[in-house]
Amino acid sequence: MTRAIQVIAVSGGKGGVGKSNVAINLSVALAENGSRVVLLDADFGLANVDVLLGLKALNTIEQVLDGQCSLQDILLTGPAGIKIIPASSGTRRLSMLSSLEHAGLIRAFSDIAGQLDVLVIDTAAGISDSVVNFLSAAHEVLMVVCNEPSSITDAYALIKLLNRDFGRSRFRIVANMVADEQEGRQLFESLNQVCGQFLDVGLIYAGTVPFDLKLREAVRQQEPVILAAPSSPSARALRELAKQVQTWPLPAKAQGHLVFFVERLLALNTAADDPVAQH
Repeated sequence: MTRAIQVIAVSGGKGGVGKSNVAINLSVALAENGSRVVLLDADFGLANVDVLLGLKALNTIEQVLDGQCSLQDILLTGPAGIKIIPASSGTRRLSMLSSLEHAGLIRAFSDIAGQLDVLVIDTAAGISDSVVNFLSAAHEVLMVVCNEPSSITDAYALIKLLNRDFGRSRFRIVANMVADEQEGRQLFESLNQVCGQFLDVGLIYAGTVPFDLKLREAVRQQEPVILAAPSSPSARALRELAKQVQTWPLPAKAQGHLVFFVERLLALNTAADDPVAQH
């Protein structure tokens, strides 16, 4: 029987909350636990996953869209065997694709569907159309927040937008760069309280990743902290997050969910760009 594919979009509203580090380490931890993981760098303005891992991308999703190569051709192999779909900085917005390129991208993802169990999407910072569309098309949204007023405000704005315009009502929250579990839970509670007061959404606490100098050191070494310093507090917390992810319910559709995700993503991008489609 075909296994269902989990599509998890990692976001954070503002930049600087450690979203890419969470996405990378989560991907590696899931792979260590036996999942086949593909990490999509969806930051088309400032692609950085390959840089954070010290990898060199010869081709990117841009060449796939141009028909120069397949998605299989551009996959980079990262730590623990994760596969990475690199983005080039300044890639055309997905809404600018022709219908032929639309079909090509759906086919490209269909071709790799048999090779993965989890697709982790590292979205860009902010609340641009591209970010919002990735988040609304994904099966799960993992919001990374840190204990700064601007982080909480931006996360709330993004949750509100996804709830109001796309009907998304479930969000998983990870508190990052906090002193300890207690501060992480307090941060979650304050965001949960504000959302509960004004929005009809359910926030789910996904865990806490403590502030850790070992993580900063690992970033400088272009390595995931769970491999560079496996017994560090942040590495242990990120492994715990991966364990949590493996208990999340899988989408009802099996492999089709990956194709459904891409089709939905492209439909959202086209609608955002086409006033007639919004009638």
